Amino acid sequence: MISIDDFKKIELRVGTIVTVDEFPEAKKPAYKLKIDFGGFGIKQSSAQVTDNYLPADLLNRQVVAVVNFPPKKIASLTSEALVLGTDGNENGIILLDLDKPIQNGVKIS
Repeated sequence: MISIDDFKKIELRVGTIVTVDEFPEAKKPAYKLKIDFGGFGIKQSSAQVTDNYLPADLLNRQVVAVVNFPPKKIASLTSEALVLGTDGNENGIILLDLDKPIQNGVKIS
């Protein structure tokens, strides 16, 4: 188990996907994303969500992501945020969804 203090170290923020590109050099099918986190800037990420989402489904969509992990090299991309979604669906990852639009950069607590 982790403590509440451990959980508080994880910085979860809302961002809007502003670009979606194919990522053919990734080992598993994925998209390259640029996500606008408001005052926290635009960060790059890779998302293995090609089973359930087309690029048009993702563009301008708000997502929740971890923004304080160290950058991670994924093929040619340096990922700066980890977009959150389910992993238990036999048909691929489903992104977490917000039921109302919110300002980019807002912290999830």
